[in-house]
Amino acid sequence: MRPTSIVAFLSVLCAFTPGTTPAQSKALPAVDIPAADIQALIGPARKPNTLPNLRVVDAGGHHVGVGVLYRTQAQVQPAAEHDKVSEVYYIMQGTATLVTGGTMVNAKTRPADSPQVRQQDGPGSTGTSIEGGTTREVKDGDVIIIPAGTPHWFSKIDGALAYLVVRIDPNQIIELQ
Repeated sequence: MRPTSIVAFLSVLCAFTPGTTPAQSKALPAVDIPAADIQALIGPARKPNTLPNLRVVDAGGHHVGVGVLYRTQAQVQPAAEHDKVSEVYYIMQGTATLVTGGTMVNAKTRPADSPQVRQQDGPGSTGTSIEGGTTREVKDGDVIIIPAGTPHWFSKIDGALAYLVVRIDPNQIIELQ
């Protein structure tokens, strides 16, 4: 990552992440995620059905998850919407077309007991595409903030795409990892 990209990413994240509550009397420990752990999840060697979150931690009244996703143009890209969890994407490798907002096509609510809901990104829906959303091209170094309740979908991936995702969970739905 380029130093200016890291500073921009952290600035956006700090502005978007809720602060600690005044009632919190004990500081929580910092959590490290080594670059090697992140790099291990980038690429086709990733184990199938691996959930993307590397860690989900108690950040003082809310949970914060950090994960890595790797997608290829050959994979079906479902549209998604997370009812309670906001996401911040940092594009690490590749280019893609991202659609946000609009209306999900063929939306189906995910089961509350599914691993995706409990361990990944909370309750929400999955669909086949999005109609009427905002389309943008994303590339290395871009940061995208997707508020809870906003449909999102990669309608096209050029080759492969790797991105870091930070999940902000104010309702502490996602299990700690």
